[in-house]
Amino acid sequence: MTAATLHIAAPTFAERAGLRLAAAITAHVRRRIQRRVERRALALDLLREQQSRKADPCLLEQALQLIGSRSR
Repeated sequence: MTAATLHIAAPTFAERAGLRLAAAITAHVRRRIQRRVERRALALDLLREQQSRKADPCLLEQALQLIGSRSR
């Protein structure tokens, strides 16, 4: 093989630039996906926590007494 043949087989500047651009876009999209997954997991955790909280009956009794209402 001659040096000219090896040079032709190598990727051109435009091809290398295109590959770098594609890699940068892929990395950006993956970071966005990861952030969205983290936000979704946090939102689901908060929702589960809110739904699992039980109302404290003592708080209701105290609130009723504060406004001068009778207890249940």
